[in-house]
Amino acid sequence: DAFYKMDRKYFVPEAFREHMYVDAPLPIGNDQTISQPSTVAFMLEKLEPKEGDKVLDIGSGSGWTTALLCQIVGEKGSVVGLERMDALVKQGQENLSQFHFDSRCRIEKAGEKLGMPDEQFDRILASASADEIPEELFSQLKVGGILVIPVRNSIFKFTKVSEDNIEREEFYGFVFVPLIY
Repeated sequence: DAFYKMDRKYFVPEAFREHMYVDAPLPIGNDQTISQPSTVAFMLEKLEPKEGDKVLDIGSGSGWTTALLCQIVGEKGSVVGLERMDALVKQGQENLSQFHFDSRCRIEKAGEKLGMPDEQFDRILASASADEIPEELFSQLKVGGILVIPVRNSIFKFTKVSEDNIEREEFYGFVFVPLIY
């Protein structure tokens, strides 16, 4: 349902609108891309967001994944999208504003540290590839929470079973823009 309501066409730059439904990444400016729909669907399935969740969306780009997550978590949930490039923060905010989610769903400029170290989330999605598993995100996950993140050419799903136990699954064969922080 979220994919029908948050149509990718609202998040693709005008110059690439003729390709908006191609299952491929498309440029959104600043050497960044909007991920291909099948990859986004795969990552969201692994993330398992549900109504009422508090979600962090790292690398929100043009705002599409933030909007999809907002649609999924509903009025009782919240989503914070983080983006490091000013132009993309503005683009994502403008794109997201079309849907009147109010303050429960927003895009902010990323800080110097990865994620939001002073908060905890039910779900964390990262849409850019890290060189190594970013352990600092585990402290930002609530027990029972899930982190989905590309690391090199794999997508990892981490589930925080307890404060001391993180389960991991690896899914091979993906390419993403690099996660820089």
